[in-house]
Amino acid sequence: MSYILGIESSCDDTAAAVVNRDGQVLSSVIVSQNDIHNNFGGVYPEFASRAHIYNVLPVVHQALEESGIDKTDLQAIGVTRGPGLVGSLLIGVNTAQALGAGWQIPVVGVNHLRGHLRSAELEGHPVAYPAVVLLVSGGHTLLAYMKSRVDIELLGETRDDSVGESFDKVGRMLGLDFPAGPMVDRMAQAGRVTVEFPRPLLHEGYEFSFSGLKTSVSRCLEAGQESSVENLCASFIEAIAEVLIYKSR
Repeated sequence: MSYILGIESSCDDTAAAVVNRDGQVLSSVIVSQNDIHNNFGGVYPEFASRAHIYNVLPVVHQALEESGIDKTDLQAIGVTRGPGLVGSLLIGVNTAQALGAGWQIPVVGVNHLRGHLRSAELEGHPVAYPAVVLLVSGGHTLLAYMKSRVDIELLGETRDDSVGESFDKVGRMLGLDFPAGPMVDRMAQAGRVTVEFPRPLLHEGYEFSFSGLKTSVSRCLEAGQESSVENLCASFIEAIAEVLIYKSR
């Protein structure tokens, strides 16, 4: 059996994992930087890069230890080459290249959005191709048509904010700690839809735009239109969900 070490440092999380050729995840280690960036209300790129320097080798060593795989069993190293923060990406890429040279195994730079698209197949869950895939991550929102595992056509992406960015920015408006997105989601579950926020670009092709929706939430807060934070969050998420579902269908 052949094994691959994956290294990810595109933004503020330092991560490493070991997988086998069948997509079974033998280990997955993630170190978060939330405490570092909380005071800034978002990711501070310089501090993110510095934290990756301290975290990346311990994370790699822990991933190998938890997997029970020795470095001599690795067939290759996969590393995020983009998109992401340049300084953060450099830490991961340089680390992977150094390890690859030392261990004499190839290093493969991977567009991590392709990694997102393929992640549905991990742990033995094959996807029937062709397939339409909706990708909603922290910094990206897009629709892709996958003719096969490697033949990918981009149908549409966001023109401005991604869903994840919108969640965090709305959370910041509400005074929530970073990352605010998960807290917005939790509060929405305790609320109900009371505000009819706009559904941007709902009937206009496959592209997305959430900047205007975020502005509508800001104006609603300024006007005191909805006193319940839970209801505001539920209304905001309802608008996003309708756009995502409609365009996917």
